[in-house]
Amino acid sequence: MIGRCQPRHTAAEFIDFLKVINRETPKGLALHLIVDNSSTHSTPDVKRWLARNRRFHLHFTPTSSSWLNLVERWFAELSRRRIKRGTFNSVGELIAAIEDHIALNNAYPKPFEWHACADLILGKVARCKEALGAGH
Repeated sequence: MIGRCQPRHTAAEFIDFLKVINRETPKGLALHLIVDNSSTHSTPDVKRWLARNRRFHLHFTPTSSSWLNLVERWFAELSRRRIKRGTFNSVGELIAAIEDHIALNNAYPKPFEWHACADLILGKVARCKEALGAGH
């Protein structure tokens, strides 16, 4: 798990995070990142950076479908196991708790596994698209 706590959610911070990922992963790997549809992920600056770094491939989850992104499941575990039970007197203490959780997760990693079959998942995606009127 590669994680960073940032004060804001800007394209510049996203590009900085992409640079961290680029440095911390083996150069020969193609990197597929699943991201939400935040405008931060598709600004002209981000598109230029991605054009120069072809091993990065962004995949956007449909609107209102964050459940398709397994990192959201990881965030739920972070919240359940560390944040909801914690008392933090400063942002720095909260960030330290998050970083400790990432370090513990990396020391004892466990893969996330889908328990639903592909047909069930794809059916939910189709219903979501229909409800939103999104044909793509």
